[in-house]
Amino acid sequence: MADNAEYQDRSLKCVDCGEDFVFTAGEQIFFADKHFRNDPKRCKPCKAKRNQSASGGGYRTETTTVCSQCGKETTVPFRPTQGRPVFCRECFQQHRVASASAGQIQ
Repeated sequence: MADNAEYQDRSLKCVDCGEDFVFTAGEQIFFADKHFRNDPKRCKPCKAKRNQSASGGGYRTETTTVCSQCGKETTVPFRPTQGRPVFCRECFQQHRVASASAGQIQ
């Protein structure tokens, strides 16, 4: 972990709104620990707005799909990835219980 003494709050300018925002010492430590090389470019409100528009304008994506286990139509809060199973709520719970009892908590 990074040494806290080498970091101090810094003022940065948002590339979207042009307002100054504080890049705190704690955030800098987090960036250093994650090996991020670049400072943030956007203030928190602009970053949230950008993330919201990138996800289709909502906070969650609801996708209608078919359960890989029982074949029932269901909705899931993400976009399924091809080649990976998608479960309805009931099958997901069964799968989770089976994995936990087998010592494979996911």
